[in-house]
This record gives sequence, C-alpha cells and structure tokens, in this order.
Amino acid sequence: MSKQKYSIPSHLKITDGSKFSLSHFDPNEKLGYTHHTAKKRLRDCIEKLTVLQEKLAAHASQGILIVLQGMDTSGKDGAIRHAFSGLNPQGLHVVSFKTPAGPEAKRDDLWRIHLALPAYGEITIFNRSHYEDVLVTRVHPDIMRARNLNPDTPHFWQKRLTDLKNFEAYLSHQNIHIIKIFLNISKDEQKKRLLKRLDQPEKRWKFSSSDLAERSYWESYQSAYENAIQATSTEEAPWYVVPANHKWLARLITAEALLEKLEALHLSPPETKLSKELTHAKAQLLSQGKAKSQEKTNATKKAVSNS
Repeated sequence: MSKQKYSIPSHLKITDGSKFSLSHFDPNEKLGYTHHTAKKRLRDCIEKLTVLQEKLAAHASQGILIVLQGMDTSGKDGAIRHAFSGLNPQGLHVVSFKTPAGPEAKRDDLWRIHLALPAYGEITIFNRSHYEDVLVTRVHPDIMRARNLNPDTPHFWQKRLTDLKNFEAYLSHQNIHIIKIFLNISKDEQKKRLLKRLDQPEKRWKFSSSDLAERSYWESYQSAYENAIQATSTEEAPWYVVPANHKWLARLITAEALLEKLEALHLSPPETKLSKELTHAKAQLLSQGKAKSQEKTNATKKAVSNS
C-alpha cells in the first residue's frame, strides 16, 4: 500500500457557497489524470479505505453520511460500485429515496431521512437524498402544491435550504460527518450516455421516457443545483463538485472524498492488549474447556470402575 498523501484539488471542495457559480466548473476536466493513472490511484485509495473503515467500526463513535447527487446518467450507481468496492458491506448501507409514499407522505420531509442515517461506526450513502426536495420539487413546484405547501410564498425555497443547512449542522454536532458530492456532467455527455443505453440491448432497461422529459428542464436543474450548493456549503458539510464526464475520474474523486474525511478523523487502531475485562472473559472460556474435559475424564473413570 502506497504511503502517498491524497488531496482533492481545493477548487472542487466548496465550504462557502456565497460566490459559487456552476459555470466556473468544467465537467470535462481531467485534473491531470489519465484513465490508467486514475485507476491505479483508485486501487490504492480503496486499500486505505478498507483499513480506515475497520477503525471506524472499532471505535463506533462516529458515522459517515455520503450524499450523492447528479443529473440522470451522471454515474451515481457506478461511483458507488467502484469507489466503495473494498468496503465491508456489513458497515455500508446504500439508500435511495423515491417519491414519498405511504407513511412517508404523511410526515415531514426529513422524517424518512432520520430513519436512514448511519449508526455510529457505519457509512451510509444516499443515492439521491433530502436534496431532491429542493431540486426536483423546485423544477416541478406542483409537487409541493399537491402536498399542501405553497412554493409561491416569499422566500419559500431559501427557507427550505436553510432548514437543510441547519439539519446538517445538527448531524455534525452528533458526530455524523457529511460528505456531499455533485457529479457534474455536461448536457452533451448526458445525450451520449442516453444514446448508449438505447444502442446497447443490455443497457436498454435503464432508459426511461422520463429521462427525455427531464432533459428538457436542464437549465432549471442546473440553476436549482447552483442555488442548493450556494446555500448549504459549509465547513461542516462541504459540497464536492466533481467533473463527471469521465467516469473513471468521478469514481476516483468520490473515493478520495471519503478517504479525506476518514483520515481527518485520526482514528487510532483498535486496542490490541487484553484489558482486565477481556482477560477475565478469556479465563472464563478456558475454565469452561477444562471443566468439560474434567467431566469427561471423571465419566470415563466411573465407567471403567463399574465394568
């Protein structure tokens, strides 16, 4: 395993959104990598994540929430499969939020989010998240009206964004660390990926006519994402605006974002020495074995004497 220190280019990490403009970010950027060098670095990154996840689980005092957002075809599923491929599935959970239904539809927006948060020692990935309620609903405000909310109320969207910012601050105070990733692809790249789904029979199941319908709202979605990142980027819960036209690069930066956070926690290795409690437990187990052995010996002697 390489001891090289990983560092995400600082311009991709947004901790203050007051001057953020999505137009300043190139989805086609390669950050000096080639496909080969990115894959090699990703392998090393995954090795380090495997070790750090074990430390996270051993301490069980902090949790990690990864928020993964992006337009259709931006590569969210692939990023999860590749960037986190070395993690122990026992401590990794992936949650995807659909349109609220059943009990969810009768409760506030964050009720179901609370239920899906990571336990201490675990990592949870939201493949789409609580941000859908300031993205999809902002582009299609009738969704809000159907829930008896009025998006025409003054400062409606800003209040909702402030609620999310405060919610994330609360989580960070509870030792739930938040990593928010926006997979930034271009409209042309999305077109190529949609055509690829249609051209390849094994990928056609991924295509939906709604993909084309939503594509017509491209500019509205870009504006909604920009506003969300502007309003909710903080030191506690930064956004990473990841160039995603090249899937291999997006996967690397996604993995590095988690690695950066885990390394910043400075988790010590699990205790290797036997504590008094563990020493006592070991003694009990050993005595149980001796007791059973003695019982077997006594039973054998008794059988011999009876014969």
